[in-house]
Amino acid sequence: MENGSLDDRLHCRDNSPPLPWAQRLKIAWEVASALVFLHHSSPPIIHRDLKPANILLDANFRSKIGDVGLSTLLPSTKLSLLTLCKDTAPVGTFFFIDPEYQRTGLVSPKSDTYALGVVILQLLTGKQPMGLAYSVETAMEDGVLMEILDDKAGKWPEEVAKDLAVLGLRCVELRRKDRPDLKGHVLPALERLKEIAEKGLRI
Repeated sequence: MENGSLDDRLHCRDNSPPLPWAQRLKIAWEVASALVFLHHSSPPIIHRDLKPANILLDANFRSKIGDVGLSTLLPSTKLSLLTLCKDTAPVGTFFFIDPEYQRTGLVSPKSDTYALGVVILQLLTGKQPMGLAYSVETAMEDGVLMEILDDKAGKWPEEVAKDLAVLGLRCVELRRKDRPDLKGHVLPALERLKEIAEKGLRI
């Protein structure tokens, strides 16, 4: 893709310019939209390896999810979005893998929600995924979230940054049942934040 991967842009590889915060919100929304589409396909599809290196950016910085080689098709039933699919050996990229999937070998759409949460936290901070949720949660508790944000993104509106951090942390809850619904909660929340960015509001 013309603008490489999200991973490339977060780390400004090849002297590429950094992504501003509003662009990062748009990317988060586009990725969530793509996951909702996959999860509501017939049969539903779980990506299983979502990470910045697999989020590709075209000439207009529209994001596309690539590398579907590890994707899993779920049974096409009314209960498919609740279905757990058993793997003999969990696959994916370590820090983006759903902890329940690692422990049990059972994958579900909320496994992708976990990975999306890690991506959201990386969009906010520009940091590597190891220990990232703990760092963000601690910063929130200590009231210093703004100090750990990626300064290459420009000045995040504080309430937008806090809302996005809370959303990312909810997505990376250790227990699958504690993660929010992607279509019913995560996507609308990201759409609201994206609209704030597009209108140029500063909360």
